[in-house]
Amino acid sequence: MTDALKRLSEEGVAIWLDDLSRKRITSGNLAELIDQQHVVGVTTNPTIFQKAISQGDGYDQQVSDLAARKVTVEEAIRMITTADVRDAADILRPVFDATGGKDGRVSIEVDPRLAHNEKATVAEAKQLAWLVDRPNTLIKIPATMAGLPAISSTIGLGISVNVTLIFSLERYRAVMDGYLSGLEKAKERGLDLSKIHSVASFFVSRVDSEVDKRLNEIGTEEAKALRGKAAVANARLAYQAYEEVFSSDRWNALEKAGANKQRPLWASTGVKDPAYPDTMYVTELVAPNTVNTMPEATLEATEDHGEISGNTIAGTYEQARGVLDALEKLGISYDDVVRVLEEEGVEKFEASWNDLLKSTQAELERLAPSEG
Repeated sequence: MTDALKRLSEEGVAIWLDDLSRKRITSGNLAELIDQQHVVGVTTNPTIFQKAISQGDGYDQQVSDLAARKVTVEEAIRMITTADVRDAADILRPVFDATGGKDGRVSIEVDPRLAHNEKATVAEAKQLAWLVDRPNTLIKIPATMAGLPAISSTIGLGISVNVTLIFSLERYRAVMDGYLSGLEKAKERGLDLSKIHSVASFFVSRVDSEVDKRLNEIGTEEAKALRGKAAVANARLAYQAYEEVFSSDRWNALEKAGANKQRPLWASTGVKDPAYPDTMYVTELVAPNTVNTMPEATLEATEDHGEISGNTIAGTYEQARGVLDALEKLGISYDDVVRVLEEEGVEKFEASWNDLLKSTQAELERLAPSEG
C-alpha cells in the first residue's frame, strides 16, 4: 500500500468521494474514508441517489413514514436526499472547520429537469440550502446557458455553488465570469465574501469517450495515436484558464474584499476504457488548489498503485493545445464534441432523475401502510 493519497493531498489536490448512501453514513464507512484515506468532501448526483435508494433496506423506515404521510414522490426524494446530505455534512464538519470552509463539503444537485430554467433553478437552490441547513453544503447547478445567470444569482445571495457539467473551455470561462459577477452582487449586498465558496466541475473521462469514438471511425494510425489524449489536454487547458482569471485585476479586487477562488474540480474521473491506466485522470491532473472527486474504485486504485510525482499540469499547455489542434486537423470539431457532451450530460441526469422518481414511487407503494 503506497501513501499516494497523502502525497496527492500534499500537492494541493483535495480528494472528494463521488458517492453517498445512507449505508455509507450509518456504517461508519464515510468517517473511515475521511480518517484513513484523506477524503475531505463528497459529491452526489441523481444517479448516485437512485442507486442508493433502490438497493438494500437503509431507507425503509423513512420511506414508510413518508408513505404514511402521503407525500408526493418529489417531496419524498427531497426529504430522503437532504437527510443524507445533512448527515454527511455533519460527519465532514470537523474538516470544514479545520480548512476554514474550503473543504469538508457535500454537494447536492438541483432538479436536472430545471437545467434550462433560470428562475426555477435559483428558487430550487434556495430551497435546498434551506432544507439541508448546513454551512458546508454546495448546491450543484449545471453550466447550461440558462444555468450561467442562475449561478451568478445564487452566488449573489451568498449560497455556495458547485457548477457542474462543464465540458468546454469557452463555457468554463463563462462560469468563472459568472462566479465573479455573483461575488460582485454579494459584495453590493454587504454579504461576507469569505463565507462564499465554489468549485467548477470540469468533466474529464466523457471527453475521451466521445473523441475516441470519432478517432476509431477515422481509423488511421494518426487518429489511433491521439486516443486517450483529449480529456487530459482539455482539463489542463482549463487549469490554464483558471490561472489567468484568478490573477486578473477584477479578481484581485474581490480577493482584497475576502473572496475565495473558485477551484477547478475534476469530475467523471473513473476511467471508462480498460486500455488506459485506471488512475490516469488522477495522476495526470495534479496541480495546486484543485479538487478530484473520485468514485470509490478510482480512490482505491490511486491508493494502491497511483504514482504521484508532483505537479503534472505545469508546463503542459503548449502540448495540450497541440492535441486539440491535431484533432481539428483530422476533422474532429471541438465545438461539436462539447455540444454533444453537454446535451447528453443533461439528458443522462434527467433520465437518472426519472429513474429516481420511479424507484422512489415503487418504494413508497411497497411500504405504504395498509388502509384501515
